[in-house]
Amino acid sequence: MAPASVSLRATVLCLLAWTGLATSDRVYIHPFHLLTYSESSFEELGGDHEEGPPDPTFTPVPIQAKTSAVDEEALRVQLALAVEKLEEVDRLRALEVGTLINLKGLHIYTVLSKTWRTAHVLSPVALFGTLASFYLGAMDPTASKLQTFLGVPVETQSYTSRLDGCKVLSALQTIQGFLVAQGGEQGDARLLLSTVVGLFTAPSLLLKQSFVQGLAPFAPVTLPRSLDLSTNTDLAAEKIKRFIQAVTGWQMSIPLAGFSPDSTLLFNTLVHFQGTMKGFSLLAEPQEFWVDNTTTVSVPMLSGTGTFQHWNDTSNSFSVTRVPFSENACLLLIQPQHTSDLEKVEAHALQVDFLTRKKNLAPRAMRLTMPQLVLEDSYDLQDLLTQAKLPTLLGSEAHLGKISDANLRVGKVLTSVLFELKADKGKQPPEAAQQSGGPEALEVTLNSPFLFVVYEQRAATVHILGRVTNPQPRDGTPGQNVRPQKAGVNL
Repeated sequence: MAPASVSLRATVLCLLAWTGLATSDRVYIHPFHLLTYSESSFEELGGDHEEGPPDPTFTPVPIQAKTSAVDEEALRVQLALAVEKLEEVDRLRALEVGTLINLKGLHIYTVLSKTWRTAHVLSPVALFGTLASFYLGAMDPTASKLQTFLGVPVETQSYTSRLDGCKVLSALQTIQGFLVAQGGEQGDARLLLSTVVGLFTAPSLLLKQSFVQGLAPFAPVTLPRSLDLSTNTDLAAEKIKRFIQAVTGWQMSIPLAGFSPDSTLLFNTLVHFQGTMKGFSLLAEPQEFWVDNTTTVSVPMLSGTGTFQHWNDTSNSFSVTRVPFSENACLLLIQPQHTSDLEKVEAHALQVDFLTRKKNLAPRAMRLTMPQLVLEDSYDLQDLLTQAKLPTLLGSEAHLGKISDANLRVGKVLTSVLFELKADKGKQPPEAAQQSGGPEALEVTLNSPFLFVVYEQRAATVHILGRVTNPQPRDGTPGQNVRPQKAGVNL
């Protein structure tokens, strides 16, 4: 397919993905033939029936066993290398999955945002990847219900309408690789994207090797660990939290407490996104951020001068600024004209054909000032399924025979994200902070509630959606990202 055709395909898919999402939970009708089985391949795999030799199983090691620390730079390199020699079918497959991610992610963001009062961040890719992981381990009727929830209808007795979970997870690897791959003039502005899956099981549970190995394209670090989940659930949750923080170095709250003591599997997808703002420095002193019309907080601010694309939507009272991370990835900053208009702007900007507005983004010499961000959030997929009127989809009657032969009882299913924006320069001296970007530079300061989107254009995928109403960490202390200093972690 010619590059122009690929670009057109991406545009069409993206328009469909961004139109009318917040008001519809209908299945998106599209021939996702690149993601489904051929009839012959489905039969070769035995379909949804247990045929052929049994799948090898294993018992996860205890959670206190020594574990190597996560090497995030190695993960970035691994993702970048994975997209260097893609075939055209791989790129088109990534576009199809990107469409599904945008549909599901933006709809869920809209549902969740109705209850938000502070800063929140959502990773549609992590959310979709968690759903796809369970689809990989599911058998009918659970598999069909999960596929429909992912956005692709299942035709009765039609194998060619069935999603191939391996193809979906492989496309997720491509989508993540596109984000961190470097190139062009912004190639030195690196992004980190690290995905880790924790599978925490009761001591007697056996997991299937093919399922755990099948998660590798989506989550190159998968950590199956066993511990007592039945005696003291709060203690088990604390042990898991300490384990994750020790292995990753990410200081996250990870609200796993409160699961049922008869649970035999807890599933946690963790994502760390770190973006470097090229040409930005940290201002010497904290600045005021208006939480509302009467309240301010003092927060660290980043500032940089350059040529950015900018657009004012005067009819809807908000502005959009596009800051490039790399040749293909960017940060879109959406700022309401009035603090009280945040929810109205959010409802408008994230329902209409937002991405086509890039044609209206004119290059401007600008001095942009915004908060330094360290945000973290977690969402329980079980709660989201309840809101979608599917409370029993992953319940005790779920058919998850491709994860384990045992009668699984799935407890919490968390997707957790740690989002960081940092400057690529040191602290700015006080006198520099007073300088303007020149007589014609437009001054844009995000010192009141705003929205942001991390978008990658090769797969036309929204990676992060966020709302910032108070940039301070929730515990009121500066965010930290402490890396383990030892070669291994022993809890």
